[in-house]
Amino acid sequence: MTQYHHETVFTWGATPMKFGAGALDEIGFDLGQFGADRVLIVTDPGVNALGIPERIREAAAREGIDAHVYDQVHIEPTDRSLLEAVEYAKDGRWDAFVAVGGGSAIDTAKAVNLLTCYPADLFDYINKPIGKGLAPPGPLKPLIAVPTTAGTGAETTPACIADLLDQKVKSGISHARLRPNLAVIDPLVTLTMPPAVTAASGFDVLCHALESYTARSFSSQPRHTPESRVPYCGANPISDVWCERALTLLGRSFRRAYLNGDDLEARTDMMLAATFAGMGFGNAGVHLPHACSYPIAGRVRDYVPADYPPDEPLVPHGQSVCVTAPAAFRFTYATAPERHRRAADLLDPHGASRVEPGERLPSVLVDLMRDLDVPNGTAALGYTEADTPELVSGALRQHRLLRGSPRTADAAALENIFRASLRNW
Repeated sequence: MTQYHHETVFTWGATPMKFGAGALDEIGFDLGQFGADRVLIVTDPGVNALGIPERIREAAAREGIDAHVYDQVHIEPTDRSLLEAVEYAKDGRWDAFVAVGGGSAIDTAKAVNLLTCYPADLFDYINKPIGKGLAPPGPLKPLIAVPTTAGTGAETTPACIADLLDQKVKSGISHARLRPNLAVIDPLVTLTMPPAVTAASGFDVLCHALESYTARSFSSQPRHTPESRVPYCGANPISDVWCERALTLLGRSFRRAYLNGDDLEARTDMMLAATFAGMGFGNAGVHLPHACSYPIAGRVRDYVPADYPPDEPLVPHGQSVCVTAPAAFRFTYATAPERHRRAADLLDPHGASRVEPGERLPSVLVDLMRDLDVPNGTAALGYTEADTPELVSGALRQHRLLRGSPRTADAAALENIFRASLRNW
């Protein structure tokens, strides 16, 4: 057998999908294809109030399938909210699951599927070093994901992310078996998204595409054995294609979708961008902005965003990711200048040319953040310079994400990124 010191093989997987206006109306047929008799629909109270889960329940009933709705998903799931959902579902004898909502609902359904199929302590499956990082012992039950936000791409990814409350940090479970079996993506369900949710979700898409596109290449990593290969293998030729297309769609339609939520063409572009970016980062992985985002979200004190439930402090995931993105991409620029410039040109070919090459991508990001009323840095989220050591400590625990960075980020580098991100303009 040929011996190699560095990786020469990459893996790439994706969720089968059905995309387009009206796709949701066919979900009864889709459920029937899995041979399910009893299904649990997992959603949150806001989405349930819109009637989408009930439409799915009725479609299932027309196919002779008994479907029930669990609507207590927590926006930005926590370890406790995941376990509450598992407790509800554990004795249900479900044949399949349907996740309806943003990444919160889809990730909760992934955890429910895993922990009802193979009961264990949640931290047995949580990524190292926070948990044990154990793999699911076998296949899971069918899971159909129905995204209602153009953001997380969770319908295409093999990961489940949650706030770990006692540790004040985010982490997750990553394994190919968590990837949904089918994504039903209907842009019509996003027409009711309010502006701030559109912006936060869209910046999550944007960072997925940018981080995957600039991630450490699969070929620069140590050689894996067949059994040790991970779902997030690094930037690769297939993920690159999806990321570039996602960036093009974002450049064309992100501002339009934010300014006019009824623009179905723009909403369709954003759903496509979310799906394409998900197929990119669901295989290549993400890096520094996501590593920095987890302690930002996990240590929130009193920030309450517009257009989200007002009953508790919350930093939406897209906001927590994008506030450090300008500084992070300024840091990684030297590793692949041509990729950073290409990404900036795809997002804004005219604006990107106004500044020196290393500032093109940060400048394009800041312009977009201003236009979409995103908080101006971590200071707007309630953080001060005195919080930097704790934020750095939380980011350093994100081993999987830091390994994906094209440039090694130690404590000093992360400190510089956090300090530079207190205000972005």
